[in-house]
Amino acid sequence: MAARGLGSCSWSTTLSYSSHFRTSSLVIKAPRPLWRSYVIRAEVKFVNAEEAKQLVNTEGYSVVDVRDTSQFGRAHIKSCYHVPLFIENNDNDIGTIVKRTLHNNFSGLFYGLPFTKPNTEFVQTVKSQLPPESKVLIVCQEGLRSAAAADRLEKAGFDNIACISSGLQSVKPGLFDTVGSTELQDAGKAGLVTIQGDISRVLGAILVCALLFITFFPDLAEKILGLFPAV
Repeated sequence: MAARGLGSCSWSTTLSYSSHFRTSSLVIKAPRPLWRSYVIRAEVKFVNAEEAKQLVNTEGYSVVDVRDTSQFGRAHIKSCYHVPLFIENNDNDIGTIVKRTLHNNFSGLFYGLPFTKPNTEFVQTVKSQLPPESKVLIVCQEGLRSAAAADRLEKAGFDNIACISSGLQSVKPGLFDTVGSTELQDAGKAGLVTIQGDISRVLGAILVCALLFITFFPDLAEKILGLFPAV
Protein backbone atom coordinates (compact mmCIF):
# COMPACT_ATOMS: atom_id res chain seq x y z
CA MET A 1 0.00 0.00 0.00
CA ALA A 2 1.56 3.34 -1.05
CA ALA A 3 1.83 6.31 1.28
CA ARG A 4 1.79 9.37 -0.98
CA GLY A 5 4.46 7.87 -3.18
CA LEU A 6 6.97 7.57 -0.34
CA GLY A 7 7.02 3.78 -0.01
CA SER A 8 4.95 0.89 1.22
CA CYS A 9 3.41 0.23 4.59
CA SER A 10 4.17 -2.84 6.66
CA TRP A 11 1.52 -4.80 8.47
CA SER A 12 1.92 -6.95 11.53
CA THR A 13 -0.57 -8.72 13.74
CA THR A 14 0.11 -9.68 17.34
CA LEU A 15 -1.96 -11.79 19.69
CA SER A 16 -1.83 -11.70 23.47
CA TYR A 17 -3.87 -13.71 25.95
CA SER A 18 -5.12 -13.27 29.49
CA SER A 19 -7.50 -15.26 31.63
CA HIS A 20 -10.56 -13.43 30.38
CA PHE A 21 -9.88 -12.06 26.92
CA ARG A 22 -7.76 -12.24 23.84
CA THR A 23 -6.45 -9.06 22.22
CA SER A 24 -5.60 -8.84 18.55
CA SER A 25 -3.56 -5.85 17.36
CA LEU A 26 -3.15 -4.59 13.83
CA VAL A 27 -0.10 -2.31 13.49
CA ILE A 28 0.21 -0.14 10.39
CA LYS A 29 3.58 1.58 9.92
CA ALA A 30 4.29 4.27 7.36
CA PRO A 31 7.85 4.51 5.98
CA ARG A 32 10.31 7.05 7.42
CA PRO A 33 10.41 10.01 7.64
CA LEU A 34 6.63 9.87 8.13
CA TRP A 35 6.88 7.15 10.80
CA ARG A 36 3.56 6.56 12.46
CA SER A 37 1.86 3.62 14.06
CA TYR A 38 -1.86 3.04 14.15
CA VAL A 39 -3.15 0.25 16.39
CA ILE A 40 -6.61 -1.21 15.99
CA ARG A 41 -7.57 -3.48 18.86
CA ALA A 42 -10.37 -6.03 19.12
CA GLU A 43 -10.99 -7.84 22.38
CA VAL A 44 -12.77 -11.15 22.66
CA LYS A 45 -13.87 -11.51 26.27
CA PHE A 46 -14.28 -14.97 27.73
CA VAL A 47 -16.69 -14.80 30.65
CA ASN A 48 -18.63 -17.15 32.89
CA ALA A 49 -22.42 -17.47 32.80
CA GLU A 50 -23.07 -14.90 35.54
CA GLU A 51 -20.79 -12.34 33.89
CA ALA A 52 -22.54 -12.99 30.57
CA LYS A 53 -25.87 -12.22 32.21
CA GLN A 54 -24.49 -8.87 33.37
CA LEU A 55 -23.24 -8.05 29.88
CA VAL A 56 -26.71 -8.61 28.49
CA ASN A 57 -28.62 -6.83 31.25
CA THR A 58 -26.38 -3.83 31.97
CA GLU A 59 -24.17 -3.35 28.92
CA GLY A 60 -26.63 -4.06 26.14
CA TYR A 61 -24.98 -7.09 24.55
CA SER A 62 -27.00 -8.93 21.91
CA VAL A 63 -26.96 -12.74 22.13
CA VAL A 64 -26.03 -14.71 19.00
CA ASP A 65 -26.61 -18.46 19.32
CA VAL A 66 -24.39 -20.41 16.92
CA ARG A 67 -25.60 -23.95 17.75
CA ASP A 68 -27.33 -26.25 15.29
CA THR A 69 -31.11 -26.15 14.94
CA SER A 70 -31.71 -29.27 17.07
CA GLN A 71 -29.93 -27.93 20.17
CA PHE A 72 -31.39 -24.48 19.61
CA GLY A 73 -34.89 -25.96 19.44
CA ARG A 74 -34.52 -27.81 22.74
CA ALA A 75 -33.62 -24.62 24.64
CA HIS A 76 -32.35 -21.14 23.85
CA ILE A 77 -32.12 -17.70 25.43
CA LYS A 78 -35.23 -15.65 24.79
CA SER A 79 -34.94 -12.98 22.07
CA CYS A 80 -31.52 -14.16 20.88
CA TYR A 81 -30.35 -14.27 17.26
CA HIS A 82 -29.89 -17.77 15.84
CA VAL A 83 -27.13 -18.02 13.24
CA PRO A 84 -25.66 -21.55 13.23
CA LEU A 85 -21.95 -21.87 12.59
CA PHE A 86 -22.62 -25.30 11.06
CA ILE A 87 -25.67 -26.30 9.03
CA GLU A 88 -27.10 -29.71 8.17
CA ASN A 89 -25.27 -31.35 5.29
CA ASN A 90 -27.75 -32.76 2.78
CA ASP A 91 -25.29 -33.01 -0.11
CA ASN A 92 -25.73 -36.14 -2.22
CA ASP A 93 -22.26 -36.84 -3.61
CA ILE A 94 -21.02 -40.37 -2.85
CA GLY A 95 -18.39 -39.24 -0.35
CA THR A 96 -20.90 -37.24 1.68
CA ILE A 97 -23.46 -40.07 1.59
CA VAL A 98 -20.92 -42.52 3.03
CA LYS A 99 -19.83 -40.09 5.75
CA ARG A 100 -23.43 -39.22 6.62
CA THR A 101 -24.35 -42.92 6.90
CA LEU A 102 -21.43 -43.62 9.23
CA HIS A 103 -22.25 -40.54 11.29
CA ASN A 104 -25.93 -41.40 11.64
CA ASN A 105 -25.10 -44.93 12.79
CA PHE A 106 -22.72 -43.77 15.51
CA SER A 107 -22.60 -40.13 16.66
CA GLY A 108 -26.09 -39.43 15.38
CA LEU A 109 -27.58 -42.52 17.00
CA PHE A 110 -25.86 -42.34 20.37
CA TYR A 111 -25.51 -38.58 20.85
CA GLY A 112 -28.23 -37.15 18.62
CA LEU A 113 -25.74 -35.01 16.69
CA PRO A 114 -26.79 -33.91 13.19
CA PHE A 115 -24.44 -34.36 10.23
CA THR A 116 -23.28 -30.85 9.42
CA LYS A 117 -20.97 -28.70 7.33
CA PRO A 118 -19.63 -25.14 7.84
CA ASN A 119 -22.12 -22.36 7.21
CA THR A 120 -20.40 -20.34 4.48
CA GLU A 121 -22.89 -17.49 4.96
CA PHE A 122 -22.37 -17.20 8.72
CA VAL A 123 -20.61 -13.81 8.75
CA GLN A 124 -22.91 -12.30 6.12
CA THR A 125 -26.00 -13.43 8.04
CA VAL A 126 -24.75 -11.93 11.30
CA LYS A 127 -23.89 -8.67 9.53
CA SER A 128 -27.38 -8.54 8.04
CA GLN A 129 -28.83 -8.50 11.56
CA LEU A 130 -26.20 -6.68 13.60
CA PRO A 131 -23.75 -3.93 12.55
CA PRO A 132 -20.03 -4.53 13.32
CA GLU A 133 -20.07 -1.93 16.10
CA SER A 134 -22.62 -3.98 18.06
CA LYS A 135 -21.83 -5.61 21.39
CA VAL A 136 -22.19 -9.33 20.76
CA LEU A 137 -22.37 -12.26 23.18
CA ILE A 138 -21.81 -15.49 21.25
CA VAL A 139 -23.07 -18.72 22.79
CA CYS A 140 -22.93 -22.43 21.98
CA GLN A 141 -23.34 -25.58 24.06
CA GLU A 142 -19.73 -26.34 25.07
CA GLY A 143 -17.85 -23.13 24.22
CA LEU A 144 -15.85 -24.36 21.21
CA ARG A 145 -18.13 -23.19 18.40
CA SER A 146 -18.61 -19.79 20.02
CA ALA A 147 -14.83 -19.27 20.14
CA ALA A 148 -14.54 -20.20 16.46
CA ALA A 149 -17.44 -17.90 15.59
CA ALA A 150 -15.88 -15.05 17.57
CA ASP A 151 -12.67 -15.43 15.57
CA ARG A 152 -14.57 -15.19 12.28
CA LEU A 153 -16.56 -12.14 13.37
CA GLU A 154 -13.46 -10.46 14.74
CA LYS A 155 -11.77 -10.83 11.37
CA ALA A 156 -14.92 -9.41 9.75
CA GLY A 157 -14.69 -6.18 11.76
CA PHE A 158 -16.67 -6.85 14.95
CA ASP A 159 -14.65 -5.38 17.80
CA ASN A 160 -16.80 -5.95 20.90
CA ILE A 161 -17.32 -9.68 21.30
CA ALA A 162 -17.82 -11.91 24.33
CA CYS A 163 -18.20 -15.68 24.74
CA ILE A 164 -19.27 -17.91 27.63
CA SER A 165 -16.11 -19.93 28.31
CA SER A 166 -17.76 -23.27 29.06
CA GLY A 167 -20.85 -22.71 26.93
CA LEU A 168 -24.51 -23.00 27.80
CA GLN A 169 -23.89 -26.31 29.55
CA SER A 170 -22.56 -24.20 32.47
CA VAL A 171 -25.67 -22.02 32.75
CA LYS A 172 -27.75 -22.73 35.85
CA PRO A 173 -31.53 -23.01 35.45
CA GLY A 174 -33.28 -19.65 35.80
CA LEU A 175 -30.26 -17.47 35.05
CA PHE A 176 -31.62 -16.45 31.63
CA ASP A 177 -35.17 -16.27 30.34
CA THR A 178 -35.38 -19.24 28.00
CA VAL A 179 -37.58 -20.86 25.39
CA GLY A 180 -37.80 -24.62 24.83
CA SER A 181 -38.65 -27.96 26.38
CA THR A 182 -35.56 -28.33 28.59
CA GLU A 183 -32.90 -26.31 30.42
CA LEU A 184 -30.03 -24.67 28.56
CA GLN A 185 -27.49 -26.93 30.28
CA ASP A 186 -29.33 -30.02 29.01
CA ALA A 187 -29.93 -28.91 25.41
CA GLY A 188 -26.92 -30.87 24.17
CA LYS A 189 -28.23 -34.18 25.50
CA ALA A 190 -29.91 -36.37 22.90
CA GLY A 191 -29.76 -39.84 21.40
CA LEU A 192 -29.39 -43.13 23.24
CA VAL A 193 -27.11 -41.67 25.91
CA THR A 194 -30.06 -39.76 27.34
CA ILE A 195 -31.78 -43.00 28.37
CA GLN A 196 -28.64 -44.75 29.56
CA GLY A 197 -29.08 -43.43 33.08
CA ASP A 198 -32.71 -44.58 33.21
CA ILE A 199 -31.76 -48.06 31.96
CA SER A 200 -29.02 -48.33 34.58
CA ARG A 201 -31.41 -47.37 37.36
CA VAL A 202 -34.03 -49.92 36.23
CA LEU A 203 -31.48 -52.75 35.93
CA GLY A 204 -30.02 -51.81 39.30
CA ALA A 205 -33.45 -51.94 40.94
CA ILE A 206 -34.16 -55.36 39.37
CA LEU A 207 -30.85 -56.78 40.61
CA VAL A 208 -31.42 -55.44 44.14
CA CYS A 209 -34.93 -56.94 44.23
CA ALA A 210 -33.59 -60.29 42.98
CA LEU A 211 -30.89 -60.31 45.66
CA LEU A 212 -33.41 -59.54 48.40
CA PHE A 213 -35.78 -62.24 47.10
CA ILE A 214 -33.02 -64.87 47.12
CA THR A 215 -31.90 -63.77 50.60
CA PHE A 216 -35.30 -63.89 52.27
CA PHE A 217 -36.97 -66.65 50.21
CA PRO A 218 -34.17 -69.06 49.28
CA ASP A 219 -36.39 -72.16 48.96
CA LEU A 220 -38.87 -70.42 46.66
CA ALA A 221 -36.04 -68.92 44.65
CA GLU A 222 -34.51 -72.38 44.19
CA LYS A 223 -37.83 -73.75 42.94
CA ILE A 224 -38.19 -70.91 40.45
CA LEU A 225 -34.63 -71.40 39.17
CA GLY A 226 -35.39 -75.12 38.82
CA LEU A 227 -38.05 -74.31 36.22
CA PHE A 228 -35.34 -73.19 33.81
CA PRO A 229 -33.31 -75.86 31.99
CA ALA A 230 -29.65 -76.14 32.89
CA VAL A 231 -27.23 -74.84 30.29
